[in-house]
Amino acid sequence: MRHPHPWSHADGRWCTETAIVQGFGNVGGVAMEELHARGVRVLGVSDHTAAYFDPRGLNVPDLLRRVAAHGMLAGYSNELRIDREELLLQPCDVLVPAAMERVITERNAARLRCRILAEGANGPTTPEADRILAERGDDLFVIPDILCNSGGVIVSYFEWVQDLQQFFWGRDEVIGRLYGHLDRVFHQVTERAARERVSTRVAAMAIGVSKVRDAKKTRGLFP
Repeated sequence: MRHPHPWSHADGRWCTETAIVQGFGNVGGVAMEELHARGVRVLGVSDHTAAYFDPRGLNVPDLLRRVAAHGMLAGYSNELRIDREELLLQPCDVLVPAAMERVITERNAARLRCRILAEGANGPTTPEADRILAERGDDLFVIPDILCNSGGVIVSYFEWVQDLQQFFWGRDEVIGRLYGHLDRVFHQVTERAARERVSTRVAAMAIGVSKVRDAKKTRGLFP
């Protein structure tokens, strides 16, 4: 059985309506822009200087212009400003921690009010928080960092392949290959998690370790 994406209906329509993004860099900023382009209301956003939240939805083009002009979010709006840690606890469909590690901790894991935790940063969830999330007993779906932010290294691999084989892939082909790979791996992770009754993080790590093991068995330790 192929599990549907947590942010889409069985027929492919998006069911994710709201998002909060922590971080405004290469990961967070792009995630916010892509979510907005797909009709998702971005309720909150933060960088290292400030955080803002509006339950009606923030003006994403204004935020992008602000950061392009000043290099930071600070000074955008006194009315919408919120504590950066409190931002993570606001209700939304998808929460994207895309700034730094260890921001989802044993202090706040039980109080998250998102349906999907999409880990854009490396290691944003502590092991203690991970156990709390697994024991919550609700439908909070975690897309672990090893899967969620793997697009960059996958495209770096594509670049290496093109250099080695003298291929010349256009943007559409690169994105198509990337999405196809991520879609396959996503289903592998969710299916293994369901089959073995483990978290998506454990399933993703197990699949990754198995791939490394198989590669070493085939090519040797020092190919």
